[in-house]
Amino acid sequence: MSGRTPDSVGEKESGPWHATLLTLMPEMFPGTLGHSLAGRALEKGIWSLDTVQIRDFATDRHRTVDDTPFGGGAGMVMRPDVLDRALASVEDRQGPVLYMSPRGRVLDQGFAKELADGPGVTILCGRYEGVDQRVLDARSVVEVSIGDYILSGGELAATVLMDTVVRLLPGVMGNQESASEESFETGLLEYPIYTRPAEWEGRDVPEVLQSGHHARIREWRQARAEELTRQRRPDLWQAWLDQQKITKQGH
Repeated sequence: MSGRTPDSVGEKESGPWHATLLTLMPEMFPGTLGHSLAGRALEKGIWSLDTVQIRDFATDRHRTVDDTPFGGGAGMVMRPDVLDRALASVEDRQGPVLYMSPRGRVLDQGFAKELADGPGVTILCGRYEGVDQRVLDARSVVEVSIGDYILSGGELAATVLMDTVVRLLPGVMGNQESASEESFETGLLEYPIYTRPAEWEGRDVPEVLQSGHHARIREWRQARAEELTRQRRPDLWQAWLDQQKITKQGH
């Protein structure tokens, strides 16, 4: 039994960024990832995807993948022996092994960039009450959370993670400047955006945005981004202030 080091996402190698999904519901993929930007990138070969049916690694005639939890409690737990055989079948894949879990490392833009810079990921999608802790420990699996709530399984969370990463791959987004100005890219929430018509239902687009004065527009956008972040995400605001202090001290 072997594991992959969780502290590193690996180095980028030649070939497309690749995702391997271990799941009881392979029919859920590519799902929404087969459309729009991610779908076009998939067709172009910028990234690739394959699924592994966990149930194929069960050994009994009923293809059982779960059992009751030791110590009692509701629900069922996915068996470590079955999961280990499934993971062993793809242990030659490059990149970290991830398990989508509400108790894991929070998926943020920084982690998404780390994953995008690597060769790909293997994602274990749990079901029922979760998976036996021993296989996570034995395989050095990195637990990743997309938020403080519970889903019925890891497939939707895996889709969110892959969408976040794929859009960062070179050649996926047509306008890289647009990507660099989105929420979290600068440490702040994105400023308000507007388009035509200039007046709608008695509401006007801010005059400065119609001025053509690029310096003033940049100042307005920065001020609004700071204001929104301070009001809506005090945690991000404090982190941004701390980073500004570090940056100033470095000069």
